[in-house]
Amino acid sequence: MSNDKFDNSSRRIKSVTVLGILTNVLLFVVKVSVGYLAGSMALIADGIHSVSDMSTDLVVLLGFHLGSKEPDQSHPYGHGRIETFSAGLIALFLVFVGSGMIYYASAGIAGARIASFHITVLIVAVISVALKEMLYRITKRIALASHSSALYANAWHHRSDALSSVVVLIGYISIKAGFEYGDQVAAVGVGLMIILVAVRILGRCLSELTESAVDRSTIEKIKYVIRADDSIRHWHKLRTRTVGREVFLDLHILVDPELSITTAHEISDRFEKTLAEQLSRPVNIIVHIEPDIPAMRK
Repeated sequence: MSNDKFDNSSRRIKSVTVLGILTNVLLFVVKVSVGYLAGSMALIADGIHSVSDMSTDLVVLLGFHLGSKEPDQSHPYGHGRIETFSAGLIALFLVFVGSGMIYYASAGIAGARIASFHITVLIVAVISVALKEMLYRITKRIALASHSSALYANAWHHRSDALSSVVVLIGYISIKAGFEYGDQVAAVGVGLMIILVAVRILGRCLSELTESAVDRSTIEKIKYVIRADDSIRHWHKLRTRTVGREVFLDLHILVDPELSITTAHEISDRFEKTLAEQLSRPVNIIVHIEPDIPAMRK
């Protein structure tokens, strides 16, 4: 495993998650302060909600901390599955958020409740959208680069907050245009989108927990590295799986049967180092060396 890659991605995950915590604290202070001065209980409640949003940031940090622990006797393959469970937990929270938006919006329409908006609430909503959308983009970029499913799920939690504020803006515009339930209709649409994203994240978590292979592009890159080494005459039994942010791979390679054990080992070692350099995520490799004879070609 490339410890440098793992440590670097861990630092970036921790940094962007701490940034999320600080952003939520800032929004809490702004929303509660403006809500108090403007006499808006809704904005004060939204500020309290911003603090509760830190729960998923803490889940990411906890999962990242536990998942980054070194392998031990009880967990010889490491603790990466904890990060997968963290992603699943955040995805379930997203389902709850999306369902809540749909429920309250539907109840608002059924009860003929028409929202009213204070101009200060709209200003804060715009600030919230800008900050949360920026945080979503930064977090998503790092999540994809580090292959962290938990961080990716948390990125979408940031976007769900941004979209909630967008609903406020849509409600204001729709009321000005004469459509009194614009914010509720928008909330239903946003809620459905959030649930759909959460289901996709849960699907990825279940796929990893059921030992599915890595993505096709990674497999093709692995095959390219194998074919680029002229010392590897043939190969078979390529198997891959993911554990958290790491790739676990085992492979049988066929080499010249006249080679010494030392030389054959050097071929295997060179292949492992090349593959670790080519892949963007940490990789654990087990290579089984076989002589290139007709009986061994499968």
